[in-house]
Formats: sequence, structure tokens, C-alpha cells
Amino acid sequence: MAPSLVFVSRRTNDRKAMAMTVNTTAEHRSPATAPTGERADLLAMLATHRHFLRFTTRDLDDEQAAARTTASELCLGGLIKHVSAVEQGWADFLVDGPSALGDFDSLTEEDFARRADEFRMLPGETLAGVLDAYAEVARRTDELVAALPDLDATQPLPKAPWFQDAHWSVRRVLLHIIAETAQHAGHADIIRESLDGAKSMG
Repeated sequence: MAPSLVFVSRRTNDRKAMAMTVNTTAEHRSPATAPTGERADLLAMLATHRHFLRFTTRDLDDEQAAARTTASELCLGGLIKHVSAVEQGWADFLVDGPSALGDFDSLTEEDFARRADEFRMLPGETLAGVLDAYAEVARRTDELVAALPDLDATQPLPKAPWFQDAHWSVRRVLLHIIAETAQHAGHADIIRESLDGAKSMG
């Protein structure tokens, strides 16, 4: 059985009474309708920045997608892997809460090594595979946003020195994913221009 989404409304102090659960299985969903209003705006903005990120890899082969072209260790394929992993992690957070991200204090050397591997193309990985995986993550996020009952609903954040707030709303998580995607789309544009002079804009 697919996991349920459990959120706590910020509009009440009685969290247990206001807990909302939405089953994510297709058979329990309302007939599919396109998101409207704020949800549509958020998803449209996210789609725009996803497009620019993906666009930086146009007409490249696997070797080019794995190439470091600046002083940074970043490569185009690795950036897309990283953005995909970040988006998936935050989508998991919306469903499962802070356990999906893990506490900073509990991270192991293996965890840090896996995170470092997000930024590079590993042997056997292909650009097509990386892009397909990103498309699947995007599809799941979009479906999740359409199904969530309340953008104001919150989840507690895991322990980490970079989190100053105790809780984030669904809305704030989506804004964070948009910001992350836009930031790395800009990084990718610089890497691509350094590779062969191609630009996403301009």
C-alpha cells in the first residue's frame, strides 16, 4: 500500500485534531484535474527552471555531460543528478516527514560519499539515464503537489545546522525546490558555455 500524506495545519494548536491524511494511490484520488491558482503557478515556475537545466545538456554525449569545464568539480550530468536527488528528497519529506532527509548528526562517511557522487557521472551512467530519472522525479513531484490537501500544512525539519526554523510548509518546500533548480540551472549554463560556447539564453 502506498504511504499516506500526513500534515499538520498551522491554523490550529490542536495538531492531532487537524491532522489531514490523503492516500496517494490512484484509485483513491479524485478524477485528475489540472492544478489551478497558486499550485499551477508554482508548478509552472518549477517546470520553467527544470527546462533550462535540461536544456544545457542538448546535443551532448555522455563524455561531454561528465566533463568538468570550470574550476568547479561540477559537471552537467552530475548537476542534474544532484537536483533530481534534492527534489526527490524533499518530495519524500512531504510524505514521510524528517526521517526522509535524516539528521545531520547521524550522517556517516558513506552518506557523505553518496552525496558527493550526486555531483558526478559515475562509470556506467549515461546522460539519457540521468535525464530519464529526473523526468520521473519531476512527474512524481507534480502529481504530489496536485494531490496535497493544503499548501500551508507543515512538517518538522530534521536536525541540521542550516535549518533555523522548526517546520516548513508544503509551499516553502516547493519554493526551496524551485530555488535549488534555478540556482543550478545557472551553474549548468556556465559549465555548458565553458564546454563549447553554447548558451541557454543570450
